[in-house]
Amino acid sequence: MPEPSLRQLRTFLAVVEAGSVSAAARLLHLTQPAVSQQLRELERGLGLRLLDRAAGRMIPNAAGAALLEPARRAISAAADAVAAVAEHGRGETGRLRLGTGATACIHLLPPVLQRVKAAMPGLAVSVAIGNTGELLPRLESGDLDLVLATLPVPAGRALSTTRLMSDPLLALLPATGGDGPITARALGAWPLILYEEGGNTRAATDAWFRRAGIRPEPAMALGSVEAIKTLVGAGLGAAVLPALALRRPPPGTVTRPLRPAAARSLGCVLRKEKVRDRGLRLFLAELDRSVQDLPAG
Repeated sequence: MPEPSLRQLRTFLAVVEAGSVSAAARLLHLTQPAVSQQLRELERGLGLRLLDRAAGRMIPNAAGAALLEPARRAISAAADAVAAVAEHGRGETGRLRLGTGATACIHLLPPVLQRVKAAMPGLAVSVAIGNTGELLPRLESGDLDLVLATLPVPAGRALSTTRLMSDPLLALLPATGGDGPITARALGAWPLILYEEGGNTRAATDAWFRRAGIRPEPAMALGSVEAIKTLVGAGLGAAVLPALALRRPPPGTVTRPLRPAAARSLGCVLRKEKVRDRGLRLFLAELDRSVQDLPAG
């Protein structure tokens, strides 16, 4: 049985991602016949079909689903092979593709990236914003080099997770909201403006309320911590937010510690086989430096 080529595997993954041959062709900057030919050659070499059509989309059948992860690993390994060769160059240029939540991007990364770019001006940096669950598949497929994630992340043989810091959760209330630690029952008496469901930060918030026997019913749920801060400042309710986002509380608000205390953990997630080139090493070193410089609590 002939081995699939990287081009065939990349084409197969593009069709699965895009849902059609024509959309994959646009994604790969190829003609539609060229994509169809790559798929035919891949299926002919493997001796079976990989894709079915359902509801107007091309979807992997059982054999195709089994090929997805090996194909992603192969593409990722090829990218790492190129990086390993580049490691022997002068190290003046490179590429770093980061995934992170908006809070870390706004309140943690700017000084890190400033120092990294000063040390390596030729490093091209891109940052993708999203929840942990959205970013990890992109890391596994090789589309990202590192993800700053709210822990825990699902255990996997392909990924390595290093805990970076503990980020306390704090209550943010309008300025009339008193002072001192606040319990879940007292906070629950306010209209709650919480982060949207689906992320680990919201999960940690819900768990804190549940331990007090309270099921939070938010008046509003948003996907932006900065928007939540603004709404609390307008007197529309109270929130539970990471301390990292509250170093400078917005006007008209007050922060109060939770009783009992609660926190989320942030960590770095990489592929285990990822080559740590100069750009990535610089970033990790400066990130650790910034975390050490953060005020306690």
